[in-house]
Amino acid sequence: MVESVGPRFCGDERMRSATVHASAVLVGARAVLIRGASGAGKSRLALELLDAARDGRLRFARLVGDDRVHLESANGRLLVRPARPLAGLIELRGVGLLRRDYEPCAVVGWVVDLDAADAQRLPEQQTFELHGIKLPRLGLATRAAPLPAVIALITSMGAATAPQTA
Repeated sequence: MVESVGPRFCGDERMRSATVHASAVLVGARAVLIRGASGAGKSRLALELLDAARDGRLRFARLVGDDRVHLESANGRLLVRPARPLAGLIELRGVGLLRRDYEPCAVVGWVVDLDAADAQRLPEQQTFELHGIKLPRLGLATRAAPLPAVIALITSMGAATAPQTA
């Protein structure tokens, strides 16, 4: 679900923005945008990415936002910010809200869809497009362990992967 908050202007650049039900984690220089229905495991995957950086499987990871994030296109990039009331908070189901360090803004580099209806066992490279910006997309099936696939996506595409504008 995307709620439009309307176009904004910054200098001569028109920026389009929306608030979405998703989580985001900065991994290296780019953020992973994690989408899925309530209970699909968005927060769990975000926590697993943070743990993967802590134990050395990833070089760096920091929470951007959990549950609701603000997306904004600017200068051919898709930016993600936490929803202000939730900044620095992440839910651990059965425990409650945890406070974590967070990034106030990051450039989205990848999109991960949990419980994706179009998930394939051996998918072709997929993309997600928003406001003319195309990003690599990974659609995962229900009950798939997302962390290994997400780490493989990130490490195979590299942190230098830039979004494409249509």
